[in-house]
Amino acid sequence: MEYILPIILFIALAILAGVLLTVASKVFYVKQDERLEALQEALPQVNCGACGFTGCNAYAEAILKNGEAPNLCRPGGEEAAKKIGEILGIEVEAKSRQVAFVKCAGGRDQAKRRFEYDGMQSCLAAAQFFRGSKMCTNGCLGYGDCVEVCDNNAISIVNGVSFINKTLCTGCGKCAAVCPKNIIEIRPAELRYEVKCSSTAIGKITRSVCKSGCIGCKMCERACETGAIKVENNFAKIDYTKCINCGKCKDACKMGVIHDLCEDLGMSPALQ
Repeated sequence: MEYILPIILFIALAILAGVLLTVASKVFYVKQDERLEALQEALPQVNCGACGFTGCNAYAEAILKNGEAPNLCRPGGEEAAKKIGEILGIEVEAKSRQVAFVKCAGGRDQAKRRFEYDGMQSCLAAAQFFRGSKMCTNGCLGYGDCVEVCDNNAISIVNGVSFINKTLCTGCGKCAAVCPKNIIEIRPAELRYEVKCSSTAIGKITRSVCKSGCIGCKMCERACETGAIKVENNFAKIDYTKCINCGKCKDACKMGVIHDLCEDLGMSPALQ
């Protein structure tokens, strides 16, 4: 008998606790908008942060509860925008597709080195050691930190420099976030021309350490009729809000610093 009463008491307390929890769940239940789960499923769940939120689920919640713009998902692109529009019952226009590009072409055959680096094979680690082994301290280190974070296998190391395949890139920006040199930029995919140099040194010094360096001569700037390209900090930069894909900057560049992504990929402009 001395064992039976405690057991009965224990069972009674368990039943009481279960009843109280059931009542509490009913009283304090907050009805969740069924569209939230649908929005989360419409997003690619890569959690890249390009939309400005910590992940896809947080972005879905912000769309529903805070009225956040429904077309901020770069990896999802047009497909995600269409699904979100159907869920919300509104017309959602997808933003233009974005891709990343590396502002450096200083590979092993082009860029000189100050020393051989034998440390941890990471761009972040190498950059801590005298800003890397290259004589151009603004150049790509080529250890592939960007490759590691790319979810689409869009990045590879070619001749010691990161190369981004625009047909696979979704413009999520993860590669740009991990680059210690800040030489990866996100821009509209439909625009073909890129300046593959980030050297802030004067032209003479730049060319002495890298055969692919920009000398800041401003020939491209003078050739551009829309003012889309300017030489700042001794190297050319393209303002992609003004670029019209005319290619005059590339034709004017005698150093071969301005590249046509279609030529780099061996593809026609219609396929980009």
